[in-house]
Amino acid sequence: MAAHVGVDDYALTRVPATARYSWWTVAVQRFGQVSALSQFLLGSTLGFGMGFWEAFLAFTFGAVILELVSIGVGIIGSREGMQTSMLARWTGFGQGGSAVVGVAIGISLIGWFGIQSGVSAEGLVSLIGVLPMWAWSLLFGLAVTFIVLWGFASMKWVAYLTVPSFLVLVAWSIGSELFAHDVGTLVASAPPGPSLSLIEGTTLVAGGFIVGAVITPDMTRFNRSDADVVKQTVVGFTVGEYLIGMSGVLLAHAIRSDDVITIVTSSVGWVGTLVIILGTLKINDWNLYSSGLGVVNFVGTVFGKHVNRAMATLVLGVVGSVLAAGGILDSFIGFLTVLGVAFPPIAGIMVAEYFVVKQWRPELERSRAAGTVPETAPTWVPATLVIWLVAALIGYFVSWGLPSINSLATAFVLYVVAGKLGLVRGVGVSRTVDSFDPVDQKESV
Repeated sequence: MAAHVGVDDYALTRVPATARYSWWTVAVQRFGQVSALSQFLLGSTLGFGMGFWEAFLAFTFGAVILELVSIGVGIIGSREGMQTSMLARWTGFGQGGSAVVGVAIGISLIGWFGIQSGVSAEGLVSLIGVLPMWAWSLLFGLAVTFIVLWGFASMKWVAYLTVPSFLVLVAWSIGSELFAHDVGTLVASAPPGPSLSLIEGTTLVAGGFIVGAVITPDMTRFNRSDADVVKQTVVGFTVGEYLIGMSGVLLAHAIRSDDVITIVTSSVGWVGTLVIILGTLKINDWNLYSSGLGVVNFVGTVFGKHVNRAMATLVLGVVGSVLAAGGILDSFIGFLTVLGVAFPPIAGIMVAEYFVVKQWRPELERSRAAGTVPETAPTWVPATLVIWLVAALIGYFVSWGLPSINSLATAFVLYVVAGKLGLVRGVGVSRTVDSFDPVDQKESV
């Protein structure tokens, strides 16, 4: 039965070479994430507290940080063809640690899925009306769920449609406001709100997408080469950050406010509302997709059962949509933000293990040659859990510098040191069930 609900999309196996895509196909999806509505809001926040060129520097530094993280873990995902939480089993976390990674990803992203569904529902109420907000929340969430059931193959077509549409509508809505101003004057104008420092601005840029950067392997496992990962990352982040983010900066200077959504929707009506809906849709499918992958790995690790990814997606999508309809998730934003400090160390540990320490790298390489996953994985890696906790606490409590980078760099350095001292060792051995089912895993290319 499960095999007939969507596709499993290689949730617990390697993506074979025959199911990989061109770098441009994956790049459109990445650009869709980075150029989402949240990036537009981020630009307006920076523009409200920073001058144009200060905001430009903040976006530049933040983008470089995100690109380095995305490229580091993205290359691992491309080479090994595995999703993030599954890959964590052999990149420092072990079987048990990967389950924790999986459930953290699952909870965090299904929370944001529900919250984004609520944002779109507000736009739909404004644009169409007829139904109450709770009904639109439910319908929007279920529509995204239906798209994600068929995995990457269906999501790429959504990106092909929504990304160009989003860009055209953003150009229309922003242009209608900016054409009434002299751009040179806006660039030279002082920020209208309380001042933001360069460090604060960079923190907002890097921290705003750090979870998306960490789970990059969920996407890059469909890439064909390291070069493809680099190209799509640089293009996606550069265009997304500067085109959408800096547009938000200019608009904030033009209207002398950071409430750009209200201005856009009121000035161009239904066009502005469509910007909100498309901007949410383009990232919300990936929120649900990666959440499903994390939960599948968690269930497979803890209970030894291979749950079909599409079935997990269906359940999570319905739950997230119902919670969004009930308005419950708004109270969880603080919790989700706190949970976000746990993500940067994951990337630091994975990169340190795969490229420097290489404790389990030989197992990955041997199994890759055979097109399978390693037959066993360490059950726990105690040193990793300690490093993960210490790095997350540093990211949360240390106010100096950039919190996300503090925690990521701490995790990387501590793991490398622990590896050189021989402290990175697995405790126990767990068998890995390679549950490849040609029908269940089939990709609708």
